[in-house]
Amino acid sequence: MSNRKRRISLALIVLFVLAFAQSLCAQAASVASAPTPANDTSARLAKLEQQAADAKSSADNAWMLTSSALVLMMTGPGLALFYGGLVRKKNVLGTMMQSFALMAIVTVLWALCSFSFSFSSGTGFIGGFHHLFLHAVGAAPDPDYAATIPLQTFMVYQLMFAIITPGLIAGAFAERMKFSAMVVFMIIWSFIVYDPMAHMVWGKGGLLNAALGGRFPTLDFAGGTVVHITSGVSALVCALYLGKRLGYPKEPMPPHSVVLSFIGACLLWVGWFGFNAGSALAAGSLATSAFVATHFAAASAAIGWAAAEWIRNGKPSVLGGISGAVAGLVAITPAAGFVDPMSALLIGLIAGVFCYWMVATVKARFGYDDSLDAFGVHGAGGTLGAILTGVFASSTVNPIFKDAAGNTLPSGLIQGNAHQLLNQLVGVAIAWGLAIVGTLLILKLVDLTIGLRVSDEEEIQGLDLSQHGEEGYYWEASA
Repeated sequence: MSNRKRRISLALIVLFVLAFAQSLCAQAASVASAPTPANDTSARLAKLEQQAADAKSSADNAWMLTSSALVLMMTGPGLALFYGGLVRKKNVLGTMMQSFALMAIVTVLWALCSFSFSFSSGTGFIGGFHHLFLHAVGAAPDPDYAATIPLQTFMVYQLMFAIITPGLIAGAFAERMKFSAMVVFMIIWSFIVYDPMAHMVWGKGGLLNAALGGRFPTLDFAGGTVVHITSGVSALVCALYLGKRLGYPKEPMPPHSVVLSFIGACLLWVGWFGFNAGSALAAGSLATSAFVATHFAAASAAIGWAAAEWIRNGKPSVLGGISGAVAGLVAITPAAGFVDPMSALLIGLIAGVFCYWMVATVKARFGYDDSLDAFGVHGAGGTLGAILTGVFASSTVNPIFKDAAGNTLPSGLIQGNAHQLLNQLVGVAIAWGLAIVGTLLILKLVDLTIGLRVSDEEEIQGLDLSQHGEEGYYWEASA
């Protein structure tokens, strides 16, 4: 073999050996970098856990957005129709406009500052300025309020409560307050009464916050004190301050359309599932429990009111039936996430009879003109429900329930205790006091500046024409 051929053969052998060695190194590196079976399992478990957390967050967020829409539906069209049907024909548009206007006005206030005053850290009585103009309110959750949904979702859900609460007050001064006075009154009332009460019961560091270590932990699942006592007691103050409608009680003032009120009450019943079950802030078993309690209480209260009316008057009225259902929904609101179904039935039954007595007997005895019984249903029903929550709350339903030492009670240990009942009474007293004092101050301020009540001529003409220049029943004019 020539020297040239030998050199070529040797070169080929060297190239082959180098290629083979490079292949072996690559395989070795691949083996070395491949994860061990233990690492692979950990990575897969972490990925599955993240996917499960993302799925739960999406489900909870979907439920909370749905609940937000349900609660907004309670104001418009629910409350607008319910109250609109109870007034006389000449005031139907003016009454509905009050609910609609609050949907717009309170939304703007909430975005600018009220959410911050209610739910950012501050004192035991009022929140701070951290969330002014919705600063830092975005996609990230706040674990103190709801760990699985964006803080922005929590914000918009709580907005719907802030909208309907002042709207409930309008039932007491229906047919006689100026629209301009109503707007100014509601704006100031939201700042002075609603925002502090919401912070005390639900906000970080709130005096009455049961979940975050308040000094007097008051159990209020969905707003018995925050929504119904404040609005109902404020309604009574408004009715007393403004005085009676012209002709009341000698002149008959029946509802112009119980049909509209019937539709509104049914919408309120449906929307209340978002109000109460949504307050679980997650799509879990607690939401189911609150949903069931809400429905059962409304049903038994409707029966209780209708039965009491049947016994007294010889006939159960449609208006009585729907008023009873609303009374039951009011009373179960603070208790919905703390009581079992049988307790909910009992709370509803008691509320139906009690609120009927407040409307049919107490109101007549004292002679105040609470036009649409806002106090008799919401003030009285909210107070009753807040107190009965301390009697029937069960750690089987919700482990937030604590003993006198602040320790969480074992499931099923007891239902209610004296210490918690005392805390409930403290919460009720604060809600009553804040509503009375705050409302009186606001009414006096508005009365001294722009005046509260329409003139006698405007009241006789009706709010539709005198305040808005429109009529709700054009077909009658042309008939």
